[in-house]
Amino acid sequence: MIDELDFTTNVFDKEYITLAGTREAIVRGGRDLFDRLPRAFAGINQIAVVGWGSQGPAQAQNLRDSLGDRLKVVVGLRQGSSSFAAARAAGFTEADETLGEMFAVIAASDMVLLLISDAAQAALYEQVFAALRPGATLGLSHGFLLGHLRQHNASFPADIDVIAVCPKGMGASVRALYLQGSETNGAGINASFAIEQDVSGHATERALGWSVALGAPYTFQTTLRSEYLSDLTGERAILLGGVHGIVESLYRRFRDHGLTETEAYRHSVDCVTGPISRSVSRDGLIGLYRRLDVGDRELFGQAYAAAYPVGLELTHEIYDEVASGNEILSVIMAGNRLGRFPMGKIDQADMWRAGEIARQDRDDENLPLNPFTAGIFCGVMMAQIDTFIEKGHPYSEIANESVIEATDSLNPYMHARGIAYMVDNCSTTARLGSRKWAPRFDYLLTQTAYPAVDHKTSVLDTTLIETFEQHPIHEVLATCAQMRPSVDILVQ
Repeated sequence: MIDELDFTTNVFDKEYITLAGTREAIVRGGRDLFDRLPRAFAGINQIAVVGWGSQGPAQAQNLRDSLGDRLKVVVGLRQGSSSFAAARAAGFTEADETLGEMFAVIAASDMVLLLISDAAQAALYEQVFAALRPGATLGLSHGFLLGHLRQHNASFPADIDVIAVCPKGMGASVRALYLQGSETNGAGINASFAIEQDVSGHATERALGWSVALGAPYTFQTTLRSEYLSDLTGERAILLGGVHGIVESLYRRFRDHGLTETEAYRHSVDCVTGPISRSVSRDGLIGLYRRLDVGDRELFGQAYAAAYPVGLELTHEIYDEVASGNEILSVIMAGNRLGRFPMGKIDQADMWRAGEIARQDRDDENLPLNPFTAGIFCGVMMAQIDTFIEKGHPYSEIANESVIEATDSLNPYMHARGIAYMVDNCSTTARLGSRKWAPRFDYLLTQTAYPAVDHKTSVLDTTLIETFEQHPIHEVLATCAQMRPSVDILVQ
């Protein structure tokens, strides 16, 4: 059963949307709302952004630019961090007291956005909690810490607000679309918000203000537990690990069928991150399907029916590993090993070197829309959607974590720079998850799905495509598309 949530705000305009028969409350963003931010942050004099990893630079700069001189935004970094230079280059300095050592900044701030890595949060949370002022607001952009605390029978301090605002895209997208929003009001990355503790009675307004200040076109509600379950699962499945495994397996398949390296790359990687993602972003999964002619729909259906069971099995396994705490513990243990066994890069494999060449003369307007590739990708994506529906996640979260984040944030970066680039440059938690789970998607697709199509090794369930055509996610995505920014992300 899909959970229904609601909230109260006196600062922003709440509205209701109906997604597949369930009602959800949202707040639309826009630069015309920035003059409401002082009311949203009433009682807050200084906001600390702690960390300069994936989200830190974008959030610190967006908040500073949105708030102007109405509220002080200070960056806190660990003593001796190499990120001090990058923060100074972005305009935060010790001289004007907008940059400092993290624990000193935490102690001096009324609202602390803890954006250090998940492993660092697990290692330092006791020191962070000790440094927080009584009555402060602790902000998170991921629920990983909640999962870690539960594993250790620990909890947040009882005298603070605990809120979350979780942009549905990587930090670079959060900043890039915010800058585009200076010319197109409402351009940005959607965000979810959650209230874990509301001691002051102002937690909801502060969370919504934070999201609006980041430039989110619309903000939807979730819970901190629901967020980390869907986020960790999603990045190990269709958002990163799944798409990584999908294109690795498809590239080899197309090479085995006689395509050149460049052709195989075009029909696998470029096809997913280009025409498939653009079509789904604008017209939804059903819109992509309807673009295909009758013959191509048949091939799409075969691929979809072969891939969906693989995606469903693996996404359920990933979800169970996250919910049990095993995946959180795995990340922490891997983090402890990184000093001795640092992560290598995947971009030296043949297909990624082929991609470097293929992108040099790529004609984006004439890339192939391969129906087999589309069926495989959509089969795995729909399997994640159905997993989240079964687990009771709100439809807004399902749509964003399974579809919108992929097509509007992550895949455009992958298209510009390669999926290997994304796997090698996103958060440590996501990189570890992709390396762990991508080979599972690759193996099961290669060993199970493709032989079912090519050699009839198993009977394909033809009813799956009928279920796909009638799926409620199509209505959900159509509603969400009405709140989509009018511009695509500009990757520079």
